[in-house]
This record gives sequence, C-alpha cells and structure tokens, in this order.
Amino acid sequence: MPEPWGRQLQDYRVRLGDLAAIQIPTHITLLAPLEVAPAEIGGIIRHLQVAAGQSDSIKVHLRGTGTFRPVSPVVFINVATGISQLERLSQAVRQGPLAVESKFPYHPHVTVAHEVSEEMLDQAYTELASFEAEFEATHCWLYLHDDESGWQPERSFALGRRLNGD
Repeated sequence: MPEPWGRQLQDYRVRLGDLAAIQIPTHITLLAPLEVAPAEIGGIIRHLQVAAGQSDSIKVHLRGTGTFRPVSPVVFINVATGISQLERLSQAVRQGPLAVESKFPYHPHVTVAHEVSEEMLDQAYTELASFEAEFEATHCWLYLHDDESGWQPERSFALGRRLNGD
C-alpha cells in the first residue's frame, strides 16, 4: 500500500487497539500466510516472478468499509476498482509451490481492524466509511515473518506491463 495511506491505516489499526498491526504493514493479501521450509524459498521466488510478470499493473481504487462479521471479527476498506485483476493475480500466485486449499473465497480488501472489541470494530466501520484512495499497483511483495519485527518485505516482483506504458 503506497504512502501516505499505508502508514495512516496501520497507525489507525494500532490506535484501535489492534496491536498486532504494529508488525503488519498495510496491504492487500494475495495469499494468506503459510509456513514453508527455508529450502523452498528459492522456488517460491521463481514462481512469484513468473506470476507477477504475467499480470499487468493494477489500477486500485479503495473506497468505503466492509466487514466479515459475524464469520470473522474484521473491518476492511473495500477494493472498488481492481477486483478482477487482483483475483487473477491471486489465482496465479496460488499455483505450483503455493497451491494450497483456501478456507474462504478470495476477497481483496485492506484490513483496518481485526480481533478488537465489537465497539472498536463498529468505530472503524463508521469512521473510515468515507475513506478513499487511488493508486497503480506496479509490484507485489513477498513478506517473511520474523518473531521480533513481524512481517518484513523480503522481495518485490514487478507486475508485467505498467498502465502508463513503461
């Protein structure tokens, strides 16, 4: 998530009491976290290079809030534009060494409150209802988890073609 929105939304999560957000950069998930052996990372990197290279850059428009309640205690910012492109990219990522069963259908979004009180979930849903941001996603990232510093960007992968022709 580009700045200034990435930091703003991460700080917002922390202020709500979602302390896990301190170690989770603001993002749109393509594949839920999974544990892999260190020896598998090289193959995963090669796979992500191919998947990203086959996708055009994505015009993303975020607008308003949504929730997964009552299934999951999450409030998120909606992806209003870019949904089908993110779905295709996610599907490409979830092949080969990253082919795993998903518990839920893929739904691109930006989490802004997770596992906080119902009151805080309601507050996030209301306060961010008018949130809006537009940007061009030109890269996807591989994040690795470190017990001390949380989710850290390990490597970026350029999406194939840029919208502006670069």
